[in-house]
Amino acid sequence: DLPGRPHRLLVGLGKDRTQRAAETAGAAAALAAGEATELDLAAEGLSPEEAAAVAAGVALGAWRFDGLRTKDVAKRLSRLTVHLPQAEVAAEAAYARLAPGVAGCLLARDLTAEPANRLTTRAFAERLEALADEGLEVEIHGRKWLERHGFGALLAVGGGSDSPPRLAVLRWRGVLPVPPVAFVGKGIVFDTGGVSIKPAAGMEAMRADMAGAAACAGAMLALARRKSPAPAVAVLAIAENATGARSYRPGDVIRTSSRRTVEVIDTDAEGRLVLADALHHAIARFRPRAMIDLATLTGAVISTLGHHRAGLFGTEAALMAAAAAAGEAVGERLWPLPIGERHREDLKSDIADLRQCVPAGGDGWAGRFVPDACHAAAFLREFVGQTPWAHLDIAGMDTAEAAHDLGPAGPTGFGVRLLDRLVSMRFEQEP
Repeated sequence: DLPGRPHRLLVGLGKDRTQRAAETAGAAAALAAGEATELDLAAEGLSPEEAAAVAAGVALGAWRFDGLRTKDVAKRLSRLTVHLPQAEVAAEAAYARLAPGVAGCLLARDLTAEPANRLTTRAFAERLEALADEGLEVEIHGRKWLERHGFGALLAVGGGSDSPPRLAVLRWRGVLPVPPVAFVGKGIVFDTGGVSIKPAAGMEAMRADMAGAAACAGAMLALARRKSPAPAVAVLAIAENATGARSYRPGDVIRTSSRRTVEVIDTDAEGRLVLADALHHAIARFRPRAMIDLATLTGAVISTLGHHRAGLFGTEAALMAAAAAAGEAVGERLWPLPIGERHREDLKSDIADLRQCVPAGGDGWAGRFVPDACHAAAFLREFVGQTPWAHLDIAGMDTAEAAHDLGPAGPTGFGVRLLDRLVSMRFEQEP
């Protein structure tokens, strides 16, 4: 094309014309458009649903986090026009069904991209409080409340930071006369590893250790925007795992909000501790019909599944199958992993009810290859009782080092649309 004239992008949907394929095509167009500020979509050969999915993909692919740049700010796509004669109304209605999930995903990406000196525990709580404008009920509990109610695990993990821990509760009441489905998210705004400090190489990526909580918040936004009939609640454990005079230590015994005691082995296995308190709170206060937690929990799940799927654990086969199906539908894929009797036996403690993890290292095969993702899931299972529960270990899926099917390098928002689809598939009818 001549300079100054519109450029044409030809993007194929492939043989399998699914919603996912259409979204991927739209994202590819947005990524290929570079610094274009406007796109026109010639959608005459598409159904209204396909055109809407392409538009959703464009919105996901066009996302950028550049609010902190002062120079060399690239132009951003700000307008998409879809041409679909005789079907504009149907296409708009189809996009309206997808837009809440897109908005939730982009919220999660924005939160995950924020550096930890900006998204402190206080700032994270303030961002969540703003969701009250969307119709969500928001409660933020601070250190004194946590101390009064015995949240020893969350307080221990956040004790070494000048930015005190928070427990955030987001509630969507829906209209069905049933208990809510509960989302529980790990919200570690930065993870140094604590006293068991991480190596310096790659530690900057630990600002994304709150991606599970961000995904839960994004899912709640999606439910509110599409006026889901299903009651839902998100319980988010927010802390910074820093080092300081009040840091918790390996060898400490802490009392969780469930009153169970835990022997600390490794302060860098902090996620399962804060989730233990949050899971118990979700059950004790809301008696949910089902509970799903999301967390960037273990490096072991990356060793197992790479950056292709998140690990799926749980106590109810039907819930796990529904979560996996929802993930397949939106391209946020899961893979089931076991919690065996031996995994729980490995967590026996000589001085407490259980220990937090198994010591890593040592000589021989067993010392080098510890099934930490399974141990973490076995630990969490101790705090869910009889509630149907699924655990998604999303480490390795929360961010992407290069452009991916639905966006540029950086946070992916993984889990938001999965949770939204799971609710629509399984929880929007009375049992």
